[in-house]
Amino acid sequence: MLAPFDLLALGAAACWAVGSIMSVTPARHLGAFAFSRWRMLMVAVMLWSVSLLSGGWRSLDNEIWGVMAISGLIGIFVGDTALFAAMNRLGPRRAGVLFATHAVFSALLGIWLLNEHMSPQAAWGAALTVIGVMAAIVLGRRKEEQHAWESDQGSVGTGVVLGLVAALCQALGSLIAKPMMGPAVDPVSASALRVTVACLAHFCLLWAGFQASKAHNPLTPRIAVQTGVNGFIAMGVGMTMILTALQKGDVGMVAILSSVSPVLVLPLLWWRLRRAPAAGAWVGSGLTVVGTALILLR
Repeated sequence: MLAPFDLLALGAAACWAVGSIMSVTPARHLGAFAFSRWRMLMVAVMLWSVSLLSGGWRSLDNEIWGVMAISGLIGIFVGDTALFAAMNRLGPRRAGVLFATHAVFSALLGIWLLNEHMSPQAAWGAALTVIGVMAAIVLGRRKEEQHAWESDQGSVGTGVVLGLVAALCQALGSLIAKPMMGPAVDPVSASALRVTVACLAHFCLLWAGFQASKAHNPLTPRIAVQTGVNGFIAMGVGMTMILTALQKGDVGMVAILSSVSPVLVLPLLWWRLRRAPAAGAWVGSGLTVVGTALILLR
């Protein structure tokens, strides 16, 4: 039976897919740390404005502040920064397949620590979804592809490690936030808190003189607009959808459905690069569709 949190998780995947494509240019222009810092600052202002106007901030008690702060440090400060560092080295396609492993991490951690369970049909759907996502991205590149987004920018090994770190942090961030996301908690305010803590951590690095946190290039008006729009879609809307989904859904199931984001990137890359993905991408996408259907109809 289709549940509302299923649609929210898929909506978050769509937001992340659009955000990943939009982030390539500003992330490479500013560098992973500076891009994440500016994006989080802009999103924090957006979310707190909504929270103050709606009064949602009143739903955050002292315990929620502490837990969401830890969730934000792990899931956003470390996770998002590692993801964009991986993307800068590997491009959106290969970084996407590594980040998609957060579904596996989330499912296993949810079963282990939160006693979550899946029906046999949902388990088969989850397996097909993860396999399909991996196949679609791994086999999605044409041999003759020479676009800059597919080129290596630095150490490939470092990029792989960063992508896996991002996936694990995403899973841990959701796992930590899940127990606090009761029906009375405002997801927008919870998102604002997570983003603000991560943003402050970034500024602490900058003020401490951490070299990697400095911008590679100045923030131009065009890059600022791209960063702000990206933040609104991927973090403001996408992350709030995830926290809303966690109010009713299991961590593992929400993560698996949101992990289809890299498959949704394929048509966007087709539009952006003016070249259709390779045949293997369509096979993987087909498996993902079947797997997702099994989960939604469980």
